[in-house]
Amino acid sequence: MDIRLLAGIVDAVVALWLVLLLVFWLLRPKGVSVRELVRIVPDAVRLIRGLVGDRTVPADVRAVLVALLVWIISPVDLIPEFVPALGPIDDVIVAIVAMRYVRRRLGIHELRSRWQGTDDGFAMLIKVMGTG
Repeated sequence: MDIRLLAGIVDAVVALWLVLLLVFWLLRPKGVSVRELVRIVPDAVRLIRGLVGDRTVPADVRAVLVALLVWIISPVDLIPEFVPALGPIDDVIVAIVAMRYVRRRLGIHELRSRWQGTDDGFAMLIKVMGTG
């Protein structure tokens, strides 16, 4: 294999990785601390588990949530977990994108009716997902 071709492939992969890092940084939830996010994780997991197990929820929503769980559990990451501060950001961004899709498909009222956590926790979830 030609060394220039190999170098070009490596350069392209690094460039793609840097672009994805920038996109993840721009999409991160602003004004929300990691501590606040961590507090709602158990309730969010209960919500996701309930939605995945409910056959009245549209199949595409359940498929997105299953894909989200597979992504989070998967050891393969765009940003390795050991990278300080950036490691879990790809998981967070994928979760936000998936939950925004769920919010658009089901609506905030449907999500609220299924939320088992506190009102403050749900407000945080909505803030992270965005209302637009």
